[in-house]
Amino acid sequence: MNAQVDPYQAPQSRLADAETLAIVPAERWRRFVNLLIDYMGFFALSFVFGILLAMIAGTRGVAWLQSGIGPQYLFGFGTMLVYYVPLEALFGRTLGKLVTGTMVVNEAGGKPSFGQVLGRTLCRFIPFEAFSFFAADARGWHDKIPRTYVVKTR
Repeated sequence: MNAQVDPYQAPQSRLADAETLAIVPAERWRRFVNLLIDYMGFFALSFVFGILLAMIAGTRGVAWLQSGIGPQYLFGFGTMLVYYVPLEALFGRTLGKLVTGTMVVNEAGGKPSFGQVLGRTLCRFIPFEAFSFFAADARGWHDKIPRTYVVKTR
């Protein structure tokens, strides 16, 4: 006799296929739009952090920030780490990548490690890194060095 099929049984799927994405690199125009949107998000976060600094530390905090280029670089470095690392480590996406339908993956097409995400962010501080996109493969140094890709998800 045949086993009865439960019509209310949950559908079966293979989850192993859903954990990785095919490596289809995003086009240069998508990467450029990512950059523009992410810089707007970075500047908005910097504005919020500046207001918080003024509210918490008062005029002393504002004077420290205006005292020279060192504190400004430190402030920008910290803000960039706070913007990129948590978003890419948790979701594989920043605001720009969410809008353009792209995502950061490792070489196998899976979720990048925390070290890879931190490496991507630190590589953004390499002088002239923005010009590394003019190479034939359109992969920036912040992708090549930590061995990650930005791929299309839709």
